[in-house]
Amino acid sequence: MKIAIHQPNYLPYLGFFHKISLADVFVILDTVQFVKSGALAWMNRNKMRTRQGYMWLTVPVLTKGRFPVILKEALIDNSKDWKKKHFNSIYHNYHRAAYFGKYCKFFENLFKKEWKILSLLNEEIIRYLIKQLNISVKIIKTSDLNIDGKGTQLLINICKRVGADEYIYGKHGEDYMELEKFQQNKIKLIPQNFQHPRYRQLYEPFIEDMSIIDLLFNEGENSIKILRENIRIDDV
Repeated sequence: MKIAIHQPNYLPYLGFFHKISLADVFVILDTVQFVKSGALAWMNRNKMRTRQGYMWLTVPVLTKGRFPVILKEALIDNSKDWKKKHFNSIYHNYHRAAYFGKYCKFFENLFKKEWKILSLLNEEIIRYLIKQLNISVKIIKTSDLNIDGKGTQLLINICKRVGADEYIYGKHGEDYMELEKFQQNKIKLIPQNFQHPRYRQLYEPFIEDMSIIDLLFNEGENSIKILRENIRIDDV
């Protein structure tokens, strides 16, 4: 059984969902530390295409006096009117996209709700997008598994708990994982090898690494086909 494990990022980019589409089980890693800066700082922000290039959509998180904090306990700073800003930015930049009308109601309702915990907001978005992309995968949260461990050992413990014998990892996986430990535990490593597809964007030139909503609003039900046909996975 193939497994993909990842933190619940905000409005994730295409590669996030490509990895999920290759798995039988997707585990939402909500028991690790919230990262507010650096290469892994995607838990509360992502990029959206605009006429000028792109812009960041960032959910403000309460960190003063609270950091470090576990992701499932990271609280949103609702003293800032971020919800109105995010929906207005999405509407302004995508209302002319071919499939915006099909999905806009979800986002309109999403930003009308009261959100306190970042990971729950992200989970709601991710589950919706998985469904709209027609990805068939079982979803589990580490906070429901009561699993100990850090780093590579945590990943191995998750694999064992859910009965997975194949672990799909992204392009940065080799930078932080102890690969030999997977072999010792008889878990096969499968590199994702994500190659960013080209698709219709509202503006030229084409810019990679936008949130998945850029693909979905422009390509609709063709989105998962575009993801799968433009990339490959070794040894599958």
